[in-house]
Amino acid sequence: MLKLQTIENPYTLSFHVMPSHGLLNDPNGLCEFKGTFHLFHQWNQTGLVHKNKSWGHLTSLDLIHWKRQAPALEPSEWYDKDGIYSGSAIEKEETLYLFYTGNVINDDGTRASYQCLAISKDGFHFEKIGPVLKHPEGYTRHVRDPKVWFDEKTQRYLMVLGAQKLDHTGDCLLYQSKDLYTWDALGSIFSDKDFSQLSQRGYMWECPDLIELDEQELLIVSPQGFEAEGFRFHNLYQTGYFKVQKDNEKYRLVDPEFIEMDWGFEFYAPQTFETSDGRKILFGWIGPMTEESEKKLPTNEFGWMHSLTIPRNLSFKKNRLIQQPLAELKKLRQTKETFSLKKSWQLETADLAYEVLLDFPEGATDFEFTIKKETKIFYEKATRLLSLSRKNWVTGCLEYRHVKLLTDLSYLQLFIDGSSLEIFVNNGTEVATSRFFEQGPLQLSYQGENTGLSTCYSLGNKKTIEELIF
Repeated sequence: MLKLQTIENPYTLSFHVMPSHGLLNDPNGLCEFKGTFHLFHQWNQTGLVHKNKSWGHLTSLDLIHWKRQAPALEPSEWYDKDGIYSGSAIEKEETLYLFYTGNVINDDGTRASYQCLAISKDGFHFEKIGPVLKHPEGYTRHVRDPKVWFDEKTQRYLMVLGAQKLDHTGDCLLYQSKDLYTWDALGSIFSDKDFSQLSQRGYMWECPDLIELDEQELLIVSPQGFEAEGFRFHNLYQTGYFKVQKDNEKYRLVDPEFIEMDWGFEFYAPQTFETSDGRKILFGWIGPMTEESEKKLPTNEFGWMHSLTIPRNLSFKKNRLIQQPLAELKKLRQTKETFSLKKSWQLETADLAYEVLLDFPEGATDFEFTIKKETKIFYEKATRLLSLSRKNWVTGCLEYRHVKLLTDLSYLQLFIDGSSLEIFVNNGTEVATSRFFEQGPLQLSYQGENTGLSTCYSLGNKKTIEELIF
């Protein structure tokens, strides 16, 4: 029996992946298998805390409209009895291989983690094979989040794992395999010399992902324990990338700079996959938050917490990672209104989902754009400073994030969905992801005097996830 989930409150998301109930976090196992897109994610079906994790499962034919399937992996064996943690998927000979971390809490309170494999012939029924790696020496039990891919140049499967060394510094481990069952450890992905070049290392690296875009290889990773630097690294945990290059069996740093991928309030644990038409697509988790922020999250009273980002198409241009909204999102566009940017304008609507384009062909001068009363975007031309403000739902005070642009601001694209905001700057050279919680209708308004045009598309309030009743 199927039902369509409907809008129940002003915070519900219509075109973002969110849980039917419970707590959602990391995207997992992203893949295209036998003509269907599969998206898995961390999911606590039993509550709004970070426990009892399983893998939620959704499928799609267009990456926009989704069907929620039965949970793919749930705790059941000695090696994953306390949680199915993050991992990835890869296809080989019409079989889908899921790699994940099994979480175990022993009777004495100590913990262990196991890197595990499950396989499927149809993408819906999974057979657990069990652990495939030994725990590496010199590391705490914080070893997790296997990402697996096939390296065409060396004709081998590779795996990266997030890790924490015994001295409580973050690390990324590299493994190789010929058959996906037997793995050889290659140690840390970087040499000690490379690590010594980093300005910060943090105490744990989570959710690593190594990809190649336009002949540049990137290690995407989510480190914990970074300290703020200027406008960077102000969230609880960070996500960014290093430019890397193969060096014999392992990798070396091309540049020691860690480049933050998102300057908003919430973005973490992204994962990528490649489609059959060659695109690299990314989903991220719109989180994490402090424990206090999660306990007071306004969606809690409705029984759900957190969501994923919209799918993003990745490229690498002018020595920079570019993230752009997936072109298929244009299918959601409904009514259209346009406004001149030479004078102020305002639009109030009962719709909670909107896409807004602000095109500044001569480069933007100072302006202010408001989404509701206290969720605002500001730009200061003299310093190229772009800022975002929102009301903190715990303290009731305004808080801010900022980015200093490398070039003049020429284009902004906003995706507004209930309580979610994603901002794409200058065609994806900078991106900001945030939640915001304000009652009442959308009140889009612009104040400034610029040459250009703003186009506003209603995306409606129809939910793009078809709910499956089990």
